[in-house]
Amino acid sequence: MTIADIQAAYAEYADLAARFDWLNRLFTGRHRRQQFGDLEGRVLEVACGTGTNLRYLPDSVEYVGIDISEAMLARAWETLDRVDVEGRLERMDAQTLSFADDSFDTVVSSFSTCTFPDPVAALDEMARVCRPGGRVRLLEHGPSDVDLIARYQESRADAHYERSGCRLTQEPLEVLERSALVLEERETAQFGRLTMITARPPRDSEEVDR
Repeated sequence: MTIADIQAAYAEYADLAARFDWLNRLFTGRHRRQQFGDLEGRVLEVACGTGTNLRYLPDSVEYVGIDISEAMLARAWETLDRVDVEGRLERMDAQTLSFADDSFDTVVSSFSTCTFPDPVAALDEMARVCRPGGRVRLLEHGPSDVDLIARYQESRADAHYERSGCRLTQEPLEVLERSALVLEERETAQFGRLTMITARPPRDSEEVDR
């Protein structure tokens, strides 16, 4: 899908996503808290959606959230108004972030690389705007380790992509390996269906070797 296709899909999906946000948090809330609950400093959230992760961020962070969908951002503003986090939201393409290099202490994103037309470009941009010594934290989905679940995901993959632009069976670690980011930690949950990733920007020597 193109960026325009994704915007159109999420214009229709935003209200539904907001209505069932409680269900999303029921199944993924503890993993979001694990990944995003101890952040400090200036935080960028890429593809913030309806603002689900705002509920798990410490109120001390300086938050900036971006998304390509105006409809999603409208719902995210509503969430931001309800939580204690101070921040702002902007419409922006994750693949071409309009921030200077080394702008953020932490960059976070959840269930997003599966929707980017060029996920490697988006991860490279996350690496670029994350300061040296900072971290990129991701929560992503992918194929289950359980064969029966994985086969079901595969059977639904094409229809799911056509409806939402989400690649249901994309391997998040394979995408990460093709990006500039350097993997530090990973953990899976829900029969391997969820992957929690902590990565960092490359050092100068690693950029030369890449």
